[in-house]
Amino acid sequence: MKLSHSLALTLPLASGWAVAADLSVKFELPQMNVAEYHKPYVAIWIEKGDGSVASNLAVLYDVKKKDKAGEKWIKDLRTWWRKGGKDLSLPMDGVSGATKAAGSHTMNFAGATNKLAAGEYKLVVEASREAGGRELVRVPFTLPGKGKLAANSAGKEELGAVSIAIQ
Repeated sequence: MKLSHSLALTLPLASGWAVAADLSVKFELPQMNVAEYHKPYVAIWIEKGDGSVASNLAVLYDVKKKDKAGEKWIKDLRTWWRKGGKDLSLPMDGVSGATKAAGSHTMNFAGATNKLAAGEYKLVVEASREAGGRELVRVPFTLPGKGKLAANSAGKEELGAVSIAIQ
């Protein structure tokens, strides 16, 4: 298992609930020169300071495969699966989506932090590829914040740059 480097990001603390905000996640799936390339499955979620899941943002897998066969390999997103993915019914409306090809991708989540209490969190992006590897990138942040927030980190193999922006 390969774990990423983390970039700590801190915002001023205030009591009460976090300010309504839009969350933007940009992540890169590197182009790989391998004989058998499969688009990776990707899970994106927010973890609380204790490591539990605060919010599932996206689970990208082969959603259109006949007889839900794409769900067979979703457990290869091992960290996400163990932290609660196994207890969810797939596909999840507004969360499940198709796999992405190599390249840079941006996903926007309107109001994703609205119901999160003030505190320490981590944006987590996990990628797993059939006949390939698995990688996890964590980007810590603190809520609430005033103004715009931006942070980034990067993986080494299955994930490239990962950045977060909260407005």
